[in-house]
Amino acid sequence: MKKLSVNINKIATIRNARGGNTPNVLEAAINCQKFGADGITIHPRTDERHITKKDVYDIKPIINTEYNIEGYPSEDFIKMVLEIEPDQVTLVPDGPNVLTSCAGWDTIKFQDYLREVISIFKEAGIRTSIFVNPRLDMIQGAINCGTDRIELYTEDYALGYNKNKEKAIAPYIESAKKATELGLGINAGHDLSLENLAYFAKEIPNLDEVSIGHALISDALYLGLENAIQMYKRLL
Repeated sequence: MKKLSVNINKIATIRNARGGNTPNVLEAAINCQKFGADGITIHPRTDERHITKKDVYDIKPIINTEYNIEGYPSEDFIKMVLEIEPDQVTLVPDGPNVLTSCAGWDTIKFQDYLREVISIFKEAGIRTSIFVNPRLDMIQGAINCGTDRIELYTEDYALGYNKNKEKAIAPYIESAKKATELGLGINAGHDLSLENLAYFAKEIPNLDEVSIGHALISDALYLGLENAIQMYKRLL
């Protein structure tokens, strides 16, 4: 069964725009799970422009599904993840000044670094996933880093979907097949939406999980949070 992890960063962005605690991030996480989400994803950044460090700790006790923390593996991030012990940590290569994730890891160039970081998390019993572009050499590099899963960076698929969806998804299919061959779990995320998710989920073999935030929270403004989550779940 393909799982839906809801990224609630945008809930925190709205809250932070005014200060205070509206909308309530914890309540959002509780409701996302109640409405059918299979997990909650957050991506704390050092400037705390959305999810804050306090949020990371406060959310842990209310998780009854799966807790996925994304981020760049700085010393502070590693320390925080080890203290929280989420179900999964997803490593992304973007530093503190990047607006949103925009590329996967070069798993060949940074192989030694990633192997060292991943070994720390695995020793603590935390499942690891690393953000990668849909390239066979990057998938091969990922297994050499020791990760449990990859997260396919799907922006190129989303951009190409309306032009030629078969062409857009082709490298993702090949990458997923390679990952399965190597024994890697497969996650995916970035710009997946109500428009393009069903085709992606149908065509990608052995897809374990999608992480969706921006599109889902935006749809919830029009459709309601419960309805939006259920619509995404049906597409999976």
